[in-house]
Amino acid sequence: MAGYLTTHVLDTARGCPAEGIRITLCRVDGGAAEPITEAVTNDDGRTDSPILAAEAFRTGSYELTFHCGDYLRATGQAGAGGLFLDEVPIRFTMSDDSHYHVPLLLSPFGYSTYRGS
Repeated sequence: MAGYLTTHVLDTARGCPAEGIRITLCRVDGGAAEPITEAVTNDDGRTDSPILAAEAFRTGSYELTFHCGDYLRATGQAGAGGLFLDEVPIRFTMSDDSHYHVPLLLSPFGYSTYRGS
């Protein structure tokens, strides 16, 4: 089985998928992050295809950056003092050829993630 990577974003403050969030994926090697691809979440808060497809999959360290600022502004969640969260980077390691799912649960003042299925 070839590995691949998927993600999605849920807006926990509004209780819905987060549409229109740009996500960048970088491979991290020795502290340097090399951009690989980017995608935008659809109306289900997911990317239309895996953000890292099986044919491009390699084990190693990666970073997903969720560019949340425009989404939070557009949904009226920036707050009177401006944004608390703008970009959310998540570094992780994929150590075997399997499906990795790294979601983001987002609110204006916090977030969480986990290895999903």
